[in-house]
Amino acid sequence: MTSEHPTESSVTRHVLAVLRIATGFIFLWAFLDKTFGLSYSTPNARAWIHGGSPTKGFLSNVEVGPLQSFFHSIAGNPIADWLFMLGLLGVGVALILGAGLRLAAVGATLMMAMMWIAEWPLAQTTATGDPSGSTNPIVDYHVIYALVAIVCALSYAGRTWGISSWWERVVGKNRWLV
Repeated sequence: MTSEHPTESSVTRHVLAVLRIATGFIFLWAFLDKTFGLSYSTPNARAWIHGGSPTKGFLSNVEVGPLQSFFHSIAGNPIADWLFMLGLLGVGVALILGAGLRLAAVGATLMMAMMWIAEWPLAQTTATGDPSGSTNPIVDYHVIYALVAIVCALSYAGRTWGISSWWERVVGKNRWLV
């Protein structure tokens, strides 16, 4: 009698697909809100399409950590804005479609690592001595989002409710694009 590997179970595949799509929507929604100012985290007046900067508000308010001055220096930089927005869009679309999950996992991990460093949850106080608001010095949502993207890539989560099987044929031997 052979037992089914957990990632081969229909329930597991479907749960991973839901996790993949939901996480992709988190990235895509952030892109859409920052682009169009949907008034959730970005007011319409500060939308990217109206000349707002997707990085300025967050990075200029970094109050803690060893890279505080670096983040302040790139806040509002058009290159930083474009890289951030392309990252949000690329990771979001890749996760939702279930294609390019390896690249999405790398992109999500890099973005989340940079945002984790910017928030520097290891600190209990800011540079001004105020409480940092950190609730966990190691694992926060940045780490979880990166791990979800990695798990989705490693488990081929795009094969369920995604276009991964087709995409794998398209990229052929270029497995790094899977």
